[in-house]
Amino acid sequence: MAGNQDLFSQYRMGDLTLPNRIVMAPLTRNRAGDADVPASLTVTYYVQRASAGMIISEGSQVSPQGVGYIHTPGIYSAAQVAGWKKVTDAVHRAGGRIFIQLWHVGRISHPDLLGGDLPVAPSALPVEGFVHTPGGKKPIPVPRALETDEVPDIVRQFRQAAENARTAGFDGVEIHGANTYLLDQFLRSGSNKRTDKYGGSLENRVRLPLEVTKAVIDVWGGDRVGYRISPHNTAHSMSDSNPRETFSYFTRELDKTGLGYLHLIESIGGRTEFVPPEARLGPALRRIFERTFILNGGYDLQSGNKAIASGEADLIAFGVPFLANPDLPERFRQNAPLNEPDAATFYRGGAKGYTDYPALVDR
Repeated sequence: MAGNQDLFSQYRMGDLTLPNRIVMAPLTRNRAGDADVPASLTVTYYVQRASAGMIISEGSQVSPQGVGYIHTPGIYSAAQVAGWKKVTDAVHRAGGRIFIQLWHVGRISHPDLLGGDLPVAPSALPVEGFVHTPGGKKPIPVPRALETDEVPDIVRQFRQAAENARTAGFDGVEIHGANTYLLDQFLRSGSNKRTDKYGGSLENRVRLPLEVTKAVIDVWGGDRVGYRISPHNTAHSMSDSNPRETFSYFTRELDKTGLGYLHLIESIGGRTEFVPPEARLGPALRRIFERTFILNGGYDLQSGNKAIASGEADLIAFGVPFLANPDLPERFRQNAPLNEPDAATFYRGGAKGYTDYPALVDR
């Protein structure tokens, strides 16, 4: 909505009323406990940030096959569901709204994290990069390509995770189709060299992401489901022959499903200035997608307000600023200084750099 809207305006997203347009972006923090169950500190962490218009949780793997990082939470076991229920109950008591991000890393993993199995992918291609395993930092191995008859099980994993998320009390779910992980791997031509119905043509490459989206919408209804994309992310050997064509077509198909929101990371390394103006896809995708449009990537108070007022986006997602500033909406409202993030603690265990960032008013 253009005009006099800003980050502090209310927003109606389907049947949810958000008190502001400031979204907490999904942030991997590597603080899960044994068996990848959300820890007690996780409850505190999300409650501290409940003043967001909406929280999108850290990525949570939809199955043991989807694990790619140590100490990240899942949403596939009864214990994980119970752990997340403590989080959602506490966030709701604090007046917040929280979606969970459903995550399958695909090829960005290692046998040490998968019970000795190889990571799965659309195609058996080498991948640049490393993963952190219980045995230390190790290079990503060449994954194995999923057989055609295995692909429906990926859809089943996401559907079951969506059902588990309802049991855990979330307000909705975001499908993680960004940042070089499994659904992104199927979508982009550089990582998908399949010759079956899930690869080759653009129509085939979007098939699995759309099947997953429709399965999750079957569980939740379109208004409570979002999808995240990152067209500019080239980490982990990712590429596409024509990103504008690929993501425009995919957005058009997502729009047909009744998906509630599209969440676009329009940055490389979290900084919007790394995307040349002529390479931006936000304006084109905004025209295609008819419902809620979220932008993420290096925004601050001024640029976020500008994007809302101009109609470029309905909501703005903030990552690192929310990590270091639990009361980010109030700091923005007062134009107060922001806490400096401690990058050394981003992915380490414990309260330091997690739940100990001060609020403006000590609560």
